Formats: sequence, structure tokens, C-alpha cells
Amino acid sequence: MQYAASRHAAWLGAAAIITDEVGRVLLVHPTYREDDSWLLPGGVVEVGEHPHVTCRREITEELGLDLPLSAVLAVHSFSPHHPDLQPATACPGEIRFVFDGGTLRPDQVEAIRLPHEELSEYAFLETRDAVQRLRPVDGQIMLAAYRARLGNTATVHLADGRHILDVPALDRHDVHVRYRPLWDSPLHRGPVPGPLPVQQAWAWCFIPDGRVVLVAGPGPRGALPMLPGGTVEKTDATPEDTLHREAAEEAQLTLAEPVRLGWVLDETGEVYGGVGPNARLRLAARVTAIGLAAAAPATGPPFARLLATPAQAAALLGWGLPLHAPLR
Repeated sequence: MQYAASRHAAWLGAAAIITDEVGRVLLVHPTYREDDSWLLPGGVVEVGEHPHVTCRREITEELGLDLPLSAVLAVHSFSPHHPDLQPATACPGEIRFVFDGGTLRPDQVEAIRLPHEELSEYAFLETRDAVQRLRPVDGQIMLAAYRARLGNTATVHLADGRHILDVPALDRHDVHVRYRPLWDSPLHRGPVPGPLPVQQAWAWCFIPDGRVVLVAGPGPRGALPMLPGGTVEKTDATPEDTLHREAAEEAQLTLAEPVRLGWVLDETGEVYGGVGPNARLRLAARVTAIGLAAAAPATGPPFARLLATPAQAAALLGWGLPLHAPLR
């Protein structure tokens, strides 16, 4: 009896990462928090309840949805004296499990029904905006769990919002998804029409095992991934020359001769000062050598380099959903 009384006691909680079809994270706005912060869907584990049962029950109670859970993305240990605790909260500490609640179809989003005495609203937010609505430690947990899903890494283990084991690549470089919910211009497979100027050249750069190289430049709100490539300069004889130059500058890649995959129409050229209709060329190339990371001449700090499957790359670029292979 004395031994049992001496055992450490802690609260148990369960939450879920749920996204829409462009990868934005679902948050809910509770009515009972004095600091007006938001939460991931989830709640408190009741006596005798397992965390995965809690998570499914809370999703049903909070959203009106019955969702399967496919993985444990994160396990978080929260100390009783963490600064994010509200004053006078008698918390013995908490262990929180974060599950993968999957991606909602549009009809499932339409079916969401909130208990308005507990939750006033919900929102799908890109991660850089979501962290602004969460308490700092909740934001750290959300990012680590979401990135574990994107990178298909093992369950991440956190203590007070910090990784206690090796920090995965997406967390190490503070990478966020480059959301493109409004970009729906199709890829044209034929040659670029003669009168249409080519303003950009980007490429899927493959290493021998079939993965592709992404680059991500650091910024005040985190790093956004992109394919190697960039703006066609006047000094570039061809868009292929642009690709070779940018791949070497940004990612220290040496490429075999690229192949044109097609082009995307930019109706306005707004990013170039409103130059009017232009083409953004898409290519593919084999990586023949990778050099040591170095500062890019135009931007200063070195770009992060990520190796991803094509499906993971599409998800990080805001073009689709990830498959299962770890990012490195």
C-alpha cells in the first residue's frame, strides 16, 4: 500500500492531428479557456479508459465524427511547473498521446457539429498560423506530431515540448508545408508556346534510390520547402541553364541533362511585377553529385536539403498527401 501511494501520478490526455485535403490542421476553440487559446481535438482520459478510446470518443463528442486512428504520432510529458500552466492550476503533470486522425473529405468537413457549450468554432489552419492560436507548448506538440505524420518517422517523444531523442529533419529545420489551396493551374505537357516567356524553371531532382531533393530556406516564420530551381535570369541561355545554376547554388547539386515535363501558366506574372502571362517550366533531372552545404549567394544562410519520396514531396509542397517512408 505504501509503495502504491509513492508512485508518481499524472493526468492522461489524448488529442488528434486531423487535416483537410490541402493539409491544414484542424483546431477547435474552447469556451472555457481564459487566455482564448485553441486546441487540437481531444480531451482528458477518464478513469479506466485507454488513450486511443478517449481520442475517438472526444472526436465524436466534439466534432460529431467517428474517425479511425492510424498511428500514435507523439507522446508528450508535461511537467507540473511548466510556465504554460495557468496560475493556480493544481496539475501533477500530464502524459498526452497524439494520434493520427487522418484527412477529412469535404463531406466530412460539412458534417462537423460542435457542442457549442464547450466549443465556439473550428478552423483548418496552416501550421504557421495554427501555432499562433495555441499555447506555446501545445504548438510545439502539434508541430512535432504533424511533422511525424508527414515524414513517416517513428512516434516522437517530447518533454515539455522538446524532443528527448534525435530531432527529425523537419523539426530540425523548422519546415512547414507550402500550402497551395488556390493554385489549380494544370500542367501542360506540350512545348511552351513561342510567344510565352519562361520566367521559372524548377525540377524534380532524383537520387539513385528514387527519392527527390527538396530545399527550404530559413525565415522568420519557419522554412518553406520547394523544388530546386528558380527565376530565369538574363544571363541564362536556356531554362535548363537556370536549373543547373540554381541547383548548384541552393543545394550544391550536380545534375545530368534535365528533361522537360511540361509547364504551368502564370496568368499575371504578379511575382515579377505584373509582367503578364508567362510559363513556369517543370523538369526532371538525375542527381550525379551532392556537395557540402554552403550559403546561397543571393540569400546568405544555407538552404536545408531534404530527401523525400515523390509523394512526401508533393505533400510538403501542398500538392497532395504523403506516403510512407521516413524523411532524412
